[in-house]
Amino acid sequence: MSSEFILETRNLTKEFKGFVAVDNVNLKVRRGSIHALIGPNGAGKTTCFNLLTKFHAPTSGQILFEGIDITGEAPAHIARRGVIRSFQISAVFPHLTVLENVRVALQRRLGTSFHFWRSERSLERLDARAIELLRAVDLDDYVLLPAVELAYGRKRALEIATTLAMDPKLMLLDEPTQGMGLEDVDRIRRLIKKVAADRTVLMVEHNMSVVASIADTITVLQRGATLAEGPYEQVSKNPDVIEAYMGSAQVELQGAH
Repeated sequence: MSSEFILETRNLTKEFKGFVAVDNVNLKVRRGSIHALIGPNGAGKTTCFNLLTKFHAPTSGQILFEGIDITGEAPAHIARRGVIRSFQISAVFPHLTVLENVRVALQRRLGTSFHFWRSERSLERLDARAIELLRAVDLDDYVLLPAVELAYGRKRALEIATTLAMDPKLMLLDEPTQGMGLEDVDRIRRLIKKVAADRTVLMVEHNMSVVASIADTITVLQRGATLAEGPYEQVSKNPDVIEAYMGSAQVELQGAH
């Protein structure tokens, strides 16, 4: 695999009791890009993410990361390589402060990830980096606030900060703007663009205006298979893609120019 691509799948397939959820998908994610995975409900997008992070084992096919076949590796090994995922539902510790959430994610660097009984003083050296990450996601004014008190959009920003704390080479973002109002959507869109400046992002996203404004490449899935791929201007005019989206989704697709 060329070093141009950080991630590649070759004929990636997943069957569940005879149902083909992912069907011979060949992804090539260019290093340093934002790559969006879109498609109607049930198209196989989240299953694809689950295969890449080994929540599911593929039925057949290969996954290569930085030219290395990682198909048979455990989820923890893949995470250690720098493939870090965020989920559709915000996954933060609600009763820890914003700062403490990021500090927990940074503990891996100390080799004390599971030593929750360690003195808090041993973690203070992480504060400067934690605050730097919170500043990057515009949360530096909320460091002492319990995460449960953050507005929904800011909780998602905190999740991105904790993902960044794991020092990802490839960030997998699963529906980062789901359930948000326009103001929060715009904040997260700008945030993704900002953090993608020096890393690679692969995202599943339903909001076509977000995809249109930040994605370098879009892969459209339908019934588990690749329907189209390319930049937004090309994909949005593809008759097969327009037909697949139909109705309100079609209006979204056309209205996101």
